[in-house]
Amino acid sequence: MNNPNAPDFTSTEFLEDHVRFILAFYEPNVRADDGGFHQCFMDDGSVYDSSTRHLVSSTRFVFNYANAYRHTGKAHYAEWARDGLGFVAGDHSLGNGQHAWVISNGMVSDGRAMAYGHAFVILAASSCIINEVCDATSVIEDVWDFMEQHFWDESGTAYADERTQDLLTLDPYRGQNANMHMCEALLSAYEATGKSRYLDRACTLAHRFAFDLAQLNDGLIWEHYDSQWQCDMQYNIDKPDDLFKPWGFQPGHQVEWCKLLLQIHAHRPDQKWMDRARSLFDAAMQQGWDEQYGGLVYGFAPDGSFCDSHKYFWVQAEAFAAAWRLYKGTAKSRYLEDYNRLWRYSWDHLVDHKQGAWFRIRNRDGSEFDKLKSPPGKTDYHTMGACWDILSQQ
Repeated sequence: MNNPNAPDFTSTEFLEDHVRFILAFYEPNVRADDGGFHQCFMDDGSVYDSSTRHLVSSTRFVFNYANAYRHTGKAHYAEWARDGLGFVAGDHSLGNGQHAWVISNGMVSDGRAMAYGHAFVILAASSCIINEVCDATSVIEDVWDFMEQHFWDESGTAYADERTQDLLTLDPYRGQNANMHMCEALLSAYEATGKSRYLDRACTLAHRFAFDLAQLNDGLIWEHYDSQWQCDMQYNIDKPDDLFKPWGFQPGHQVEWCKLLLQIHAHRPDQKWMDRARSLFDAAMQQGWDEQYGGLVYGFAPDGSFCDSHKYFWVQAEAFAAAWRLYKGTAKSRYLEDYNRLWRYSWDHLVDHKQGAWFRIRNRDGSEFDKLKSPPGKTDYHTMGACWDILSQQ
């Protein structure tokens, strides 16, 4: 057990202090000379690769520092968020709303157009507006137009996933993950701009995945589909630990959709959002909770067995954010109990009390997996974002 002295996880003071604790880990080394952010951190906070810029990390750091500015009032976080968005809109940009997936040594090393990455460009720009960092409306609109032209599947009422850099070839793969984060981004865009088209589309995506497609799997949301939006049960069957496209049912994604449905419910109250959110969360906790070692596992197979029993930091964080929203929305004590047991597990096994921030992954029994705290594509966007979401509900 990492630290058995658990605080009051529901207190505003704890949540604000915990965010400051995470920010302090990145503070010394996160800024890069090119205007972006270092993205490859060891557990001790040292940078093991100073040249790689992944679109997901570039944008998530903007989200982090835009929110940090509003919650702490520290002006340098606003500067970092502005510079970071400038890096995304400059170095990552390929023009007309398109952004490169990976930059290495200042050059595009992977120029694929990924719906997942573009969702986070919208989220980063929206965060800058919401948190009064800068006006990034044009970034949102450019990416929206780009996605409408190259990714929106009208017949499937969802977004496709991937195109080649020249945009000529659309991959037949369809996935829920990019659509889930587009839903998140569009909710943020609506809050930033007030334009109803963003909320309308977020509702469309939520209904498509949490209702229509979930019916194909007894109410659970599957990860992978073919070009006709039929479940592809074989895609990445040998990769249950894939970073963006893992095989199996993901407890973390069920609870993320739960949180998004509750956010939609706050904007457009309808009992269907609440009921579906509860069923997704309850299923994730029932089938994904590890009774032997605690915590939610990364994935479980259609037969209910764990296909990846590692414990990921983001899964627990999204789950306790969803649990808190459910508790506030229903006043049912069992969701407060879930909130606290998720936090206790995280506090004991995933929060790095000695070096700072969170371990991104642990073995099933809570032991060390590796010493890479934040490789490309992973930042503490989930953990701080969960704390900020909870604070917004207090």
